[in-house]
Amino acid sequence: MNRQFTAVIEREGDGYISFCPEVDVASQGNTVQEASENLREAVGLFFESASQDEISRRLHNEVYITRLEVLVG
Repeated sequence: MNRQFTAVIEREGDGYISFCPEVDVASQGNTVQEASENLREAVGLFFESASQDEISRRLHNEVYITRLEVLVG
């Protein structure tokens, strides 16, 4: 069964880090595409290797991505 997850990708140094907040899994890559592909693989491996108990504890079914406006300075 395929399921969609959120990928947050940001530049860090010379590369990119990627994070899936639904299962608290992270990865990295030299490009945005590579970071995304590596995260896809890491999330897949998590579901292949984690126990059902661990999946239940870590899986967040509701994740919201939004923008915040904050006064700075």
